[in-house]
Amino acid sequence: MAIIEMHHFSTALQRHIGLTVIVPEGPGPHPAVYQLHGLSDDHTVWSRRTSIERYAERHGLLIAMPEGGRSFYCNAPGAVERAEDHILETIAVVDRTFKTIPERSARAIGGLSMGGYGAMKIALKHPHLFASVVSHSGCPDCRVRFKKDGYQDLIHAFGDSMPTSEDALALATRLKRSRGPRPAILFDCGTEDFLLDQNRVFRDHLQRIGLAHEYREFPGGHSWEYWDEHVQEALLFHVAAFAAAKRDRNQRPARSTKSAAKKSEMKSAKKSAKARAP
Repeated sequence: MAIIEMHHFSTALQRHIGLTVIVPEGPGPHPAVYQLHGLSDDHTVWSRRTSIERYAERHGLLIAMPEGGRSFYCNAPGAVERAEDHILETIAVVDRTFKTIPERSARAIGGLSMGGYGAMKIALKHPHLFASVVSHSGCPDCRVRFKKDGYQDLIHAFGDSMPTSEDALALATRLKRSRGPRPAILFDCGTEDFLLDQNRVFRDHLQRIGLAHEYREFPGGHSWEYWDEHVQEALLFHVAAFAAAKRDRNQRPARSTKSAAKKSEMKSAKKSAKARAP
């Protein structure tokens, strides 16, 4: 595996920005996982504080870790920097720089804490881009912090109130009502984590609206020991989602061909019946 730290110009941020990429050995192409960092971290932290390089090597995954600042991965109202657009732009940068499989069926997104919220929100808002999403110790119900203390980072990211376009619960409801693709959803939280209640609220909401998901709780807090352990399960979840998405993609043409053949057979039968008729 190679770890590459690169800098590129982001049109969405209007400046140069860092990006860390773990690239598998071999010619590729490789499936890609976009891994988002938390509020107090940067694009290097996943590779410094976990063994994600070693875990990714088991599955031949390319891991792209973009810079998100303290943005909550949102397009801040009235600001020059558009952090959500930057993540979408990063996908294009990675696809043209590295030998990826540039398809939804081989692309996933995940993150921790602020990055867990960002990954979930982006996947729910852009389900055509990702086969799966995983959030560790995320803050899916950011409305709670607005109600409690008007958290300044949230106000900078969202404005004076939580817009529906950034509300993970509202986005999940919208996705449930849509007929388009849906990413496989997994989120987890430690039983000693201060964000546990938010994750349970999100779990209850998904259960109420009937949106398929997996939710897990484990002993642990808001810590790198917890995230290093459970990112291994996240990568396994993504790999399984890639396999499922690939099967679905391969089966669609087969179903279409079978349907077309049946229609053709029916037409031929009708023609034969007409020909036999006196």
